[in-house]
Amino acid sequence: MTRKTSVCTSSGVPLVSNRDTTFNCPECGHEIGRSEQCRVQGIKYICPDCSFQGP
Repeated sequence: MTRKTSVCTSSGVPLVSNRDTTFNCPECGHEIGRSEQCRVQGIKYICPDCSFQGP
């Protein structure tokens, strides 16, 4: 069973807002967490499992 991530993959801030999001990495399926601020600013994330990079 996959545990839901609770921090932003880019910044490490806790995901507490209803505008934060989580989704599976398109390459390997690892769960990625994104804070609203990182999403809006287009800050890149790197998957910790496969090193896939996204906006």
